[in-house]
Amino acid sequence: MRASVRALAGAVVTVPITLLGLALVTFLIGRVMPIDPVLAILGDRAPEEVIARTRIEMGLDRPLPIQFFRYITQLMHGDLGNSVMTSHPVTEDIAHFFPATIELATTAMLIAMLIGIPLGVFAAVRQGSRLDNVVRVFCLTGQSVPVFVLAMLSLLVFYARLGWAPGTGRADVVFQDMVPENTGLLTVDSMIAGDWDSFRDALAHLAQPAGVLAWFSIAYIARMTRAFMLDALSGEYIITARAKGLSAARIIWRHAFGNIAVRLVTVLALTYAGLLEGAVITETVFSWPGLGQYLTVSLLNADMNAVLGATLVVGLVYVVLNLLADMIYRMLDPRVR
Repeated sequence: MRASVRALAGAVVTVPITLLGLALVTFLIGRVMPIDPVLAILGDRAPEEVIARTRIEMGLDRPLPIQFFRYITQLMHGDLGNSVMTSHPVTEDIAHFFPATIELATTAMLIAMLIGIPLGVFAAVRQGSRLDNVVRVFCLTGQSVPVFVLAMLSLLVFYARLGWAPGTGRADVVFQDMVPENTGLLTVDSMIAGDWDSFRDALAHLAQPAGVLAWFSIAYIARMTRAFMLDALSGEYIITARAKGLSAARIIWRHAFGNIAVRLVTVLALTYAGLLEGAVITETVFSWPGLGQYLTVSLLNADMNAVLGATLVVGLVYVVLNLLADMIYRMLDPRVR
């Protein structure tokens, strides 16, 4: 109980400090960027007196500490400002675009886990075999090929040449706005509505970008799982288990894999956070209407409120996933408790 209380107290102290540092970084980025937020709102041809008045209204004429205090106060009230591009509050835009990114990243993560973990385990069990060499080459290739190159090649082959993929976007024009939005996840909303034609169309549009986004994660998870398993299989407790006559499946999955599960949690948590962040390029190539495309378009239009808000959300995701990983540690490993 004391250890749990200490861990909870540590999280209560460290998480706000981390978020404060994240807010400070995003605030400084907004001030260092060679983009004038006033000119982004009014345009280059606005009268000087209008520019000066708007600068005063936005508080940009005040010292940086006062501006930062105002920025923190707005964040505490859930105010990220208004988007110049959409004229909506940034919080509303993020709430609208983020579910599409979550759907894409979660699908990619499930694909990466279902393929990457077994590949890493089998490669470690058969170290030095042909399967192990193939997995190692696959991991090297997966972490070497840039995501945008793989995305464009995928569109060229499966969409333009073979015609197997439906193309870019989240749904065909026929199915757009046909499903009531409940969760923001198009596949889930289609199932809730019982519209299976929309579900199949959404799944077809989701498969290609999710597969491309999962490629790097499969290689990373397989490589880390293989390394962890090789370390676990060389342990003395594995030799003891074999001497007892336990089956190979029990030794591999119960003893060796159970021992690496704690370390694998960190890999999976950071991989999922990286997918949410790395979806920027994939969403841009596939015209996926998620947070990544929203961030890219906002940056091109000098919409700094939207850029900083999206950056802050991605950083918050990293903090939350790290906190969840620490909590799962304590559930899986009694030694941490």
